[in-house]
Amino acid sequence: MSSSRWTASDLTDQSGKVAVVTGANSGLGKVTATELARVGTRVILACRNVEAGKAAAAEMQGAVEVRPLDLADLDSVQAFAGTIDEPIDLLINNAGVMAVPQRKTAQGFELQFGTNHLGHFALVGRLLDRLKAAPAPRVVVLSSNAHKAGKINLDDLQSERKYGRWSAYGQSKLANLMYAYEFARRAKAAGSPILVSAAHPGYAATSLQNKTESWQDQLMQVGNALLAQSAEAGAWPTLYAATEDVPAGGYVGPTGFQQLKGHPGLVGSTKASKDEAVAAKLWDISEQLTGVTYSL
Repeated sequence: MSSSRWTASDLTDQSGKVAVVTGANSGLGKVTATELARVGTRVILACRNVEAGKAAAAEMQGAVEVRPLDLADLDSVQAFAGTIDEPIDLLINNAGVMAVPQRKTAQGFELQFGTNHLGHFALVGRLLDRLKAAPAPRVVVLSSNAHKAGKINLDDLQSERKYGRWSAYGQSKLANLMYAYEFARRAKAAGSPILVSAAHPGYAATSLQNKTESWQDQLMQVGNALLAQSAEAGAWPTLYAATEDVPAGGYVGPTGFQQLKGHPGLVGSTKASKDEAVAAKLWDISEQLTGVTYSL
């Protein structure tokens, strides 16, 4: 199917596959899990808030289950990975926090970088053997248009010298994209069957925009009402990357004006996101900080 008018209604049968979707209790993750389950995927909803996850699962049709995962705690990541004893066909790194006040994860990392990037980096590394056991495994990493404003500060990844809620978010989303590109390169070099791609939702109305704990919440609610596309449409790029013919290291997003909304397709990213030297350094640092190394 051409991506020019692709929607979730074009999803093909995914019976027999197992997917893990992080942050699947609301927003884009909930839509993603719902649609995958609808077409036969058995979906594990990996949620920090288990009760919210169970409420979301109750609204879904198909085989779904909820397991606890707090990406801001590497011990929780390790514990969650320990519950997976079967091949994983699809791992969707969806969960995230956006523009929150300065806080730290359980291990002392800046919350946005620690949750959005390091938590997912550790999760995928912990699940590598489960992915490699699947016949055609895929990993989809969620980034954002905010990566365009991001800068990887290798000397201050935890924003300890200077914290700006939006600059920290931009860095975390740029890190997500650079990680996906670097992972794809490493998987290809190792001859690994894992297909790694990235996706972003454009401007989609979700609950993420009312959790910054600032006056900007109200402003973004207005923007959601006037400018944003639905969470359903925002999930299309993720679903497309998860199920359609996309290249390793591909980046899928809305193909409309400024990638803000529209049907999914391959899109471009910034020059900074393609800096392989910085990406390799970021990878090494991520292994050191998480204690998780990838054996591809």
